[in-house]
Amino acid sequence: MSYCPKNNLLNLLRRGSKFFRKASNSAAPTAAPTSTPGQASSSAAAISSTSAMDDLHILKTRLCIIGSGPAAHTAAIYASRAELKPILFEGWMANGIAPGGQLTTTTDVENFPGFPDGINGIELMDRCRKQSLRFGTQILTETVNKVDFSTTPFKVFTDSKAVIADSIIVATGAIAKRLDFPGSGEGPGGFWNRGISACAVCDGAAPIFRNKPLAVIGGGDSAMEEATFLTKYGSIVYIIHRRETFRASKIMQQRALTNPKIQVLWNSAVVGAYGDENTNNRVLGWLKVKNVLSGEVSDLKVSGLFFAIGHESATKFLDGQLELDSGGYVVTRPGTTLTSVHGVFAAGDVQDKKYRQAVTAAGTGCMAALEAEHYLQEIGSQEGKTD
Repeated sequence: MSYCPKNNLLNLLRRGSKFFRKASNSAAPTAAPTSTPGQASSSAAAISSTSAMDDLHILKTRLCIIGSGPAAHTAAIYASRAELKPILFEGWMANGIAPGGQLTTTTDVENFPGFPDGINGIELMDRCRKQSLRFGTQILTETVNKVDFSTTPFKVFTDSKAVIADSIIVATGAIAKRLDFPGSGEGPGGFWNRGISACAVCDGAAPIFRNKPLAVIGGGDSAMEEATFLTKYGSIVYIIHRRETFRASKIMQQRALTNPKIQVLWNSAVVGAYGDENTNNRVLGWLKVKNVLSGEVSDLKVSGLFFAIGHESATKFLDGQLELDSGGYVVTRPGTTLTSVHGVFAAGDVQDKKYRQAVTAAGTGCMAALEAEHYLQEIGSQEGKTD
């Protein structure tokens, strides 16, 4: 991540595409019923998907990939080279993020192999996209809003299309939770990507943070880990927590609390961020911190602020059709990308709440493609035996 202003809107518009809806042959199309996550039955999903397809342009493929980050495109590259001719739904502002995933919200990526001078996050994902296209992936800039995994072949739906697929790779990622207060956003007067981040491991080593006071918001293991990591670079690291105790594990608390470069601001919340006058307010310079008990607001000099308040996996569209853990992440068999549904695979941050790095996401994307290829060979041989 770098901290010079970027015109993100132009980048988003450049990635957009026009959508076309196929006219319905039915005089009175039936709206598909919706159900809450975890409550949809297999039979209800099948009935709903059948009626929904009447009004949609239908495509067929051996493999459908849902996602647009490193996991999705790595899977697409491997699958295309295996001549599976995958269809990839990259979404359009799905979960508020442009096609390309979380890397489109950062600028300089310095920890992805092969780029010794770093690479812009949007450029990296543009290159991944071009590589997927080069080998024959069909990319659709539409957001998947519904799936039917109750029977094979599987069905994937957007507002205008239905894809019938023999296998699926879910690679929709997870979104870092952010707080909303004056100065926290991306617009005018905001310092997101200009001192405010949600990934210390990704961005903490940037020159703007070196030997400068830094702050982390949170009270769990992630906050302790990120604060400890940042002590390698910052002059001091403040942990800002709105309660008087941490919820982190005891060992993680001990590591943070015994670190001489970490100072905790208990019962405190950030209520504003503003710029550094020495840089004409181009980057973060100060925080306004409120004591939630006394109501007193004070200024805190920092050059970096890191949200460590958790992530939210992008799994709502699955509607309970895959097994999820208590945090909403897709459960995969250890050491694989296999999900609870045979023929459906999960890769990247949607199933990884531990590492959450671009390079690990790419690795699981490779795994998913290879396992999908093996699955398709398996069902192909079974079909041959029954013919």
